[in-house]
Amino acid sequence: MSNQVGGSATAMSSMIGLVNTAKDKWNTSGGNEMVGKVSAAIPESTKNYVSNVFKREHIRAFSVFFGIGEERAFYLEKVPSLLVERLRHNVTFFYLNYLLLTGVLFCLTLVINPSAVVGMAILAAAWMWVIRASQSGALKIGGVSIPQQTATIGMGVVSIFVLLYLLSSIFWWTLFTSGFFVAVHAFMRDASMHKDLEDAVAMEGDLHMGGEDAAFLNVPAADVI
Repeated sequence: MSNQVGGSATAMSSMIGLVNTAKDKWNTSGGNEMVGKVSAAIPESTKNYVSNVFKREHIRAFSVFFGIGEERAFYLEKVPSLLVERLRHNVTFFYLNYLLLTGVLFCLTLVINPSAVVGMAILAAAWMWVIRASQSGALKIGGVSIPQQTATIGMGVVSIFVLLYLLSSIFWWTLFTSGFFVAVHAFMRDASMHKDLEDAVAMEGDLHMGGEDAAFLNVPAADVI
């Protein structure tokens, strides 16, 4: 038991040390400055649009997504014009839920695919080796010395091709599966009662009126009768 605890503690400390090393290498290589330059080059209007699209408030609750408590949450609309309007509204109203569903299916498929898990573990081990071997500023393979930045870029390119190979089947399976579920939900879900949800305005504060209107509103009920 003590050996297992000691092994787990050693593995955890090694992982923490690797993460700290990678963070230091990222900072010393100018990664933060590069990200800052890229962010500065993006127009402010684009940033605002993207941040508005992915607002957390746009994720609809589970009860709203499945129409729990509604009288007819799912049924097939037979009038073409109303069906088109339903599709338009559901896509714009539930789009983040659809993206979240696709992400969950992708993760579940990845977990139950042993070859993909093993391949990604090998890729992670390769990254750990490159990070540790290039701590001095260069990666030495035999008699060849490769600069750290070049080794990192090369490893990134290799990682892209490896991930495309490992995840290609998972990607297409997830795409078709999520597309099927999204299509069924978009066609069948009647969320017309939520159409005015985005237009709702919270009425807060006191009502202040002057003149005759205020006098009329303040007349006791007995006097009005």
